[in-house]
Amino acid sequence: MTDLSWSDFQKVEMRVGTVIEVKDFPEARNPAYKLSIDFGAEIGVRKTSAQITKRYKKEDLVNKQVIAVVNFPKKQIANFMSECLVIGAVGEEGDVVLLNPDFKVENGLRIG
Repeated sequence: MTDLSWSDFQKVEMRVGTVIEVKDFPEARNPAYKLSIDFGAEIGVRKTSAQITKRYKKEDLVNKQVIAVVNFPKKQIANFMSECLVIGAVGEEGDVVLLNPDFKVENGLRIG
């Protein structure tokens, strides 16, 4: 593991957003969903894919607040362009538990 400087950490834009739409992603190599996440007026809605099908049903994700990195470059995943990266704890078998605030907060708030 490589140590980061404080200035390195400050470059990472982790924000709170609310999932507004979830779709299946059958073209993905591993089971995944396509998510649309609202990060508020300043950032807007971003799309991403997430391999979270082991623990989450589509209907459980809508209106759920999540944490995501919003300043990575866009990434092509199969036929889909990912615009952010949701953050979660990854278990031994690759199952992901999404990180989210304990209380509902304003979309777009920065994590620090």
